Amino acid sequence: MNVRRLIPTAALAGSVTLGLVALSACSPSDAADGGGGADGKGDGKLTVIASFYPMQYLAEEIGGTHVDVSTLTRPGVEPHDLELGTRQAAQLGEADYILYLKGLQPAVDEAIGAAGVKNTVDAATLTELEKHGSEVGHSHGDEHAGEEHAEDGHAGEEHADEGEAGTDPHIWLDPVKYAEVAKGVGASLEKADPDNAEAYRKNTTALVERLTTLDTKFEKGLADTSTKTFITTHSAFGYLAERYGLKQESISGLSPESEPSPARIKELRSIATRDKVGTVFFETLVSDRTAKTVAADSGLKTDVLDPIEGITKKSDGADYVEVMESNLAALEKALGAK
Repeated sequence: MNVRRLIPTAALAGSVTLGLVALSACSPSDAADGGGGADGKGDGKLTVIASFYPMQYLAEEIGGTHVDVSTLTRPGVEPHDLELGTRQAAQLGEADYILYLKGLQPAVDEAIGAAGVKNTVDAATLTELEKHGSEVGHSHGDEHAGEEHAEDGHAGEEHADEGEAGTDPHIWLDPVKYAEVAKGVGASLEKADPDNAEAYRKNTTALVERLTTLDTKFEKGLADTSTKTFITTHSAFGYLAERYGLKQESISGLSPESEPSPARIKELRSIATRDKVGTVFFETLVSDRTAKTVAADSGLKTDVLDPIEGITKKSDGADYVEVMESNLAALEKALGAK
């Protein structure tokens, strides 16, 4: 199990864990034409660095042709455990605008804090975070926590051997909360680059409309199901479950790599029988071994429920909304939607 830890600023200069190349080489928008930012240098585009895919998607959709977006987390890399190469840490300070989600990637939080970029936006401040599930050895930005909901049963249960419940950062898996963040990102881009404010407003409106349509699809698709309970690898879907009246039961806590206790495995078997659960979901960037073991022990099927923490090569060019629609289809099938 990978142990998550904060990376001291002084250690960043020597960190070459992933041997990552310069950010521009990872950029999906290909910054080979020079970038340059909103000050008129180079191509005049605002140079944007996003911490991982959900932030990258917002920056690209809202920024459109006026931004040059690079991402710290390459496709296929599990974002929670990302460590930064020396050149990545250094290039953070050269960005015009940084968009990240504090609490999800400790090494990124540390490096961004040291970069001192004026237009740095923490998505966790643009909506209300809540507590779902539990976490082992890793804090998810409790300083942004909202009030814990009385219906905490909608979000994977906390177990005494898994540590204290942590603030859940997976806000992008609730289309409504993600739309709230999109509005905040749009407003911040207008402020950072006022010459293109009208374009940012237009793009924000279009994205919010797309997310609203997605929310409606989830609401209708999950309104009438045979069961409301689903089992997944880790507690990434607490916001989604709460939004649509479902109950998430996670094998582990908020950490995708924490190991479940024997007592938790036994409890999940009982839950599966009681709530007529037929499927155990695993995800794309983490080993499916534990999920398949739990499923086999209980005679259940397995399927993919993608937390969209990163887009992989298997995504075949699908974007956030398309992957969420695939998640909806998987949930409808597993929960017996009518």
